[in-house]
Amino acid sequence: MSRIEDIVAEMRRNPKGVRFADLCRVCDFYFGEPRQRESSHRVYKMPWRGDPRVNVQDDRGVAKPYQVRQVLKAIDRLETRRGSED
Repeated sequence: MSRIEDIVAEMRRNPKGVRFADLCRVCDFYFGEPRQRESSHRVYKMPWRGDPRVNVQDDRGVAKPYQVRQVLKAIDRLETRRGSED
């Protein structure tokens, strides 16, 4: 778990320098298996209504910064939901 937390902390510090493999590892941990993974995109389903997915794309081994920010926003929303359920 600490490795995931380290990656998330680095994502928050620098969303431009995130390796695609690290972003996928974080998404797998928080959101489960992607519903699509056979192409350059991975699509993760979210447990809420509205925009119920996060799409991440490999750009020569690096994740796109705007997608890193979307993942961080989804993680924050997920943790807020989990906190309110306790």
